[in-house]
Amino acid sequence: MKILDGKLVSQSVKDELKKQVDALIARNKKVPHLAAVLVGTNGASETYVASKIKNCAETGFKSSLVRLNEDVAESDLIEAIEKLNNDEDVDGILVQLPLPKHINEEKIINLIRPDKDVDGFHPQNTGKLLLGQPTFIPATPYGIMLMLEHYAIETAGKHAVVIGRSNIVGRPMSILLSLNTNPGNCTVTLCHSRTKNLDNFCREADIIVAALGKPGFLTADMVKENAVVIDVGITRVPDATKKSGFSIKGDVDFNNVAPKCSYITPVPGGVGLMTIAALLKNTFNAYKAKHGM
Repeated sequence: MKILDGKLVSQSVKDELKKQVDALIARNKKVPHLAAVLVGTNGASETYVASKIKNCAETGFKSSLVRLNEDVAESDLIEAIEKLNNDEDVDGILVQLPLPKHINEEKIINLIRPDKDVDGFHPQNTGKLLLGQPTFIPATPYGIMLMLEHYAIETAGKHAVVIGRSNIVGRPMSILLSLNTNPGNCTVTLCHSRTKNLDNFCREADIIVAALGKPGFLTADMVKENAVVIDVGITRVPDATKKSGFSIKGDVDFNNVAPKCSYITPVPGGVGLMTIAALLKNTFNAYKAKHGM
């Protein structure tokens, strides 16, 4: 069993990006600029955005944060996004999800300019992904593909089971694994809450991507020997032994599943770190497209 180390791989991605940014600075060029919009003070969202800003600084990117109150009018959020759309210094825009219930998330996502949509959620970018055209890939699936590539994990002809059908992870992950690329060329089964005999599908899988948000859902009896297991889950579970009052748990019963795997991601220290690395790559790609690089 080998651990897929998100810290190691994400650092490799960031080191390469920093080299390219340093080269831009040496030529007196502007650096990539990522703008984040944060609505409210949700603890998890605050942590995610702070991490993204920290990683921008480490890589040499410029970053900016637009903070809005929880009760912000949808029209004011729209105005803030339009301002970023029209700011030619901004290369990438992300709106931290989830948004408050009074705001239409789909409307907001559709408002972001496709060429600045570094989260890869705009319908135009989703359509290009489906067609196998160059586009911004949602950061978590993109990060997983970068990890598979880094460890040279053979995917061609393998049976991959993706558990979860969200537009952020499950659906795009199933598309990426099925594309005629490397990594890719898998036969993919997309499972979800209504899938009957889900455990049987998992037992047949060479690769399992667990992305349903239920701590410890994937157990050892659902995994065959030498499977590759990617744990996307990241749930805060109350834990009185921790100073924070909670622990971070994945969708996989790691201690019991890991001994059966050829490769497995830990939580934390796995996919979460790759998500941010992939977001930075998307931002740099947006910058390159704008400047004809």
